[in-house]
Amino acid sequence: MDIIKGKMKGIRYKLAVLSGKGGVGKSTVSANLAMALVQRGQKTGIIDSDFHGPSIPKILGLQGKKLMIGKEGILPVPGPLGIKVVSTGFLMDDNESLTWFDEFKRGALEEFLASVQFGPLDYLVLDLPPGTGAETLNMMKYIPDLTGVIVVTIPSELSQGVARRGVTICQKAKVPIIGIIENMSGFVCPDCGKKANIFQTGGGENLAQAMGVPFLGCIPLDERISQTADNGTPFILQYPDSVSAKTFHSIIEKII
Repeated sequence: MDIIKGKMKGIRYKLAVLSGKGGVGKSTVSANLAMALVQRGQKTGIIDSDFHGPSIPKILGLQGKKLMIGKEGILPVPGPLGIKVVSTGFLMDDNESLTWFDEFKRGALEEFLASVQFGPLDYLVLDLPPGTGAETLNMMKYIPDLTGVIVVTIPSELSQGVARRGVTICQKAKVPIIGIIENMSGFVCPDCGKKANIFQTGGGENLAQAMGVPFLGCIPLDERISQTADNGTPFILQYPDSVSAKTFHSIIEKII
């Protein structure tokens, strides 16, 4: 832990992004929030800590890249606009998968974090593994002086219930909650660009009020978000004038 603390002493703020379950767009939200910070002139890094399904390299167009070893440890891969990226995906070839046993994951995670040399940063975004199990809790535990957690949910009642558990776990662990984001909230028409609430919305805001934590905003469902993720171009860079891109920036304004 002391080694990790020393490696990260030059990082001012550390933001963890959590979802109670998979499939809510957590990694896409993490990547675009990180890019919004970069666009605001903040020196930013991002860690993809999902051992089983790392997706940040693909979202940021870095598939096939590998981590390099410098004099003082592992060097992050440079991404769009200079963002520093670390992912377990850089340790594997495309389409390769690894089976990790829990006891090995804990040791590998600690050693991994102790070896990365980010250098001075304004912000480090931590894309946590999906769920609220041991992997997520260990990641939060290993990060020294964690600024807080951003919880990503979607409008469904199932997702709200799981997100509630995530907030409760953070509160019990005395980890600050920065706020809740409701992703896939409403739909942006690809023709006119206007947002329509064709599904239930507002669950994220209601959850935030019930749990006594800030509500950061609603990101509408936009088919271009998944398209850009598949193409390896950050959505916020390709469609800066879209409703969703503006929402990412408004969320960052509430955080910084």
